[in-house]
Amino acid sequence: MMKVEATAYGDRKVFSVSAFNRGVATWLQRLPTVWVEGEVTELKRHPRWQSVFFTLKDPGDGACLGVSMPRGLFDGLRLDLADGDRVHAYGRPELYAARGEFRLRALSLERFGLGDHLAALERLKGKLAAEGLFAAERKRRLPVWPPAIGLVTGNDAAAKRDVLAGIQTRFPPSHVIVAETYVQGPRAAAAVVDAIRRLAELTDVIVVARGGGSFEDLLPFSDERLVRAIAACPVPLVSAVGHEQDTPLCDLAADVRASTPTAAARLVVPDLGELRERLDRSRAALGAGARRSLDRHAQRLATAHERLRRAPTLMLERRRAALEHTAGRLRALSPQSTLNRGYAIVRAGESIVRSAEAVEPGDRIDVEVGDGRFGARVE
Repeated sequence: MMKVEATAYGDRKVFSVSAFNRGVATWLQRLPTVWVEGEVTELKRHPRWQSVFFTLKDPGDGACLGVSMPRGLFDGLRLDLADGDRVHAYGRPELYAARGEFRLRALSLERFGLGDHLAALERLKGKLAAEGLFAAERKRRLPVWPPAIGLVTGNDAAAKRDVLAGIQTRFPPSHVIVAETYVQGPRAAAAVVDAIRRLAELTDVIVVARGGGSFEDLLPFSDERLVRAIAACPVPLVSAVGHEQDTPLCDLAADVRASTPTAAARLVVPDLGELRERLDRSRAALGAGARRSLDRHAQRLATAHERLRRAPTLMLERRRAALEHTAGRLRALSPQSTLNRGYAIVRAGESIVRSAEAVEPGDRIDVEVGDGRFGARVE
């Protein structure tokens, strides 16, 4: 920030308007952030503006304070403010030096009394969490094929149309029982509790649906009676309350939270088109598997048939080979084979001559060789 300097006129220091405003603005930046209460008036916004402007008016004496707030912060709060709404603004005082305008630079806004509601909800949230109502292990799986679906919603509500349209589009045979009841105001919590209890006796899964709204509009869905009824519901329950950024306590107690009513329809019923495609793929896979199994059995049968056809021939060949092997061994061990190698069998009469002392000179002997026999006389 530029240094604030005065111009000397003799013994007098004089600030320009710009320097004076910058000096005051610099001093205001040292002040702490504060809460200011008042009624909203003269609310101004434009798509091209980076900030939203309005005036806080004191209902007691009519005192006014200009307020500016970054448009992103203002839109993110989704307060839907209108002239006359009473709010608490949290921010820091500042001076717009170019025009010398004093105002509050708001960092947050709450409707009057909202802080008390938030504190009470935080205490209730901690109490119910300590009792285990929000524990993940108590969450139940949704049924894949619910014969009957219960829908708790408002009369002629867009949320009801979204859920019913989504269910009918995904799975036309679905049977939906609708319980129309209050979903806003002081009677809403008790009415929703009663609807849940009645539908739990008739259905297999329940959807509690409500469209978006302000913080006050959604307060019934953080009511302790309703949260406990959802946790004690005997059938699985889907909470589809508000928009994705809204988190009423019923979302924490429900078995499944849906970001929108349309998303709830996708959670409770399967898609009939996808089921048919999966069925077609399964049927094709079963057919292909049966054909492959049949082909394998046919191949094994053909192989067994060929083995049976060749078995007698193979057995005969093995027997013939074994016989020839035995015959070869017999031939190798027979006396004839010995004679064929150049040996001879000498007999004297009927006896085989095994020693030279067994014959005398002049004895006749008989000599057998490989290809015949002949007589001889010992000398």
